[in-house]
Amino acid sequence: MSKNAQIKVRPWCPFCGQDVGRPKEPVQRKLDEFTVGECQCGATYTCDPTGFNVGAAMVEAIVHACDDNWDLAWELLPDEDYLTGRIDNYDEQTHQVYETKNVDGRKVAGVLYFVRLNRELAALANRLHADKNAKDSALLAEDPASDLPAMEPVRDPKRKKKRADKAIITQMVATQDIDGLVDLALDDLKTLRFMQRLLYDPNEDKRWQCAHILGQVCRRVSTRKPGAVSDLLHRLYEACSDSAATHWGLLESIGSIIAARADIYGGFARHLLMHRGAPSSRVQVLWALGTLAEKRPDIVRATPFYSLFPFVSHPEPITRGHAIRLLGRIAATEVESEIEKLTGDEAELTIYEQGQPVRTTVAELAREALARLHRAKELKND
Repeated sequence: MSKNAQIKVRPWCPFCGQDVGRPKEPVQRKLDEFTVGECQCGATYTCDPTGFNVGAAMVEAIVHACDDNWDLAWELLPDEDYLTGRIDNYDEQTHQVYETKNVDGRKVAGVLYFVRLNRELAALANRLHADKNAKDSALLAEDPASDLPAMEPVRDPKRKKKRADKAIITQMVATQDIDGLVDLALDDLKTLRFMQRLLYDPNEDKRWQCAHILGQVCRRVSTRKPGAVSDLLHRLYEACSDSAATHWGLLESIGSIIAARADIYGGFARHLLMHRGAPSSRVQVLWALGTLAEKRPDIVRATPFYSLFPFVSHPEPITRGHAIRLLGRIAATEVESEIEKLTGDEAELTIYEQGQPVRTTVAELAREALARLHRAKELKND
């Protein structure tokens, strides 16, 4: 036998012993992205191709097993509520498990992490998922699928591809040439990076307009290159975490992109809440979630939105107004009495809609929110 011969087998489920399929990208993108899969026995698994992020992969596997119900996932106890298993030396490229950690000079250190809920909890997760869908259908004014963008047509492969140029992109953003920006982005993904740089503008109106245009461009680019938009969201979040840099336009852009393609990037929404406590980003977080809630209140309600309730009575009118706008759109009946108290609050504020400033008052927003709450109650009773 050759010295270089490797013993390799197809990966298997540690619970039932059946061969498992190659992990796949989840339909909905998330900040911590792992490929996932499901065994016929009911176990779910995630893949960490490097072997360095097994802890995060474990959390993702548990959450995936709970149908993305984070609240339920954090309540579970190992060995009592679920069992775990792992397969080491997994190679993502070949979908094989090797005897050693080196194949043809290439390191193989991937891990498949498995989770299987006990029968009662698996049934509970399914029931909670069904109940959530019932509540979400009462909140949604229309079918989310009706808001999906049309697939961008295939460009002529023989054409000369355009190259991104900062001056040209700046002009296109100023003139709101979304068609031109989409064409350029599909040819050269540096377009999205150049647009990100335009967010660092001291003019607030220009920042909001650029964030809106970036969302609309990503909405269409995602039909052909969803991974590029996902990478952009990762970069925007990373920039938000840099304490030495300004956050101008970043959270607004994140909100615009998620709201434009919530079906793919809705999983990124919960990470906005990490920035709710900072005075410099509080309003932007409320705006981003409120904009997403206009079309997909179910995604916002799937986050720990209860932490936002105190903002309804915040001393700053702009914070109160944005909180009311958001909580009304997700039909948060828990704060209905607090919102009613603000129907006489005539403090003025500016809220950006579709990239344009709109002057309004806290009282007007409170009345709109109450109307939404009443409609949601009627639909639920029906």
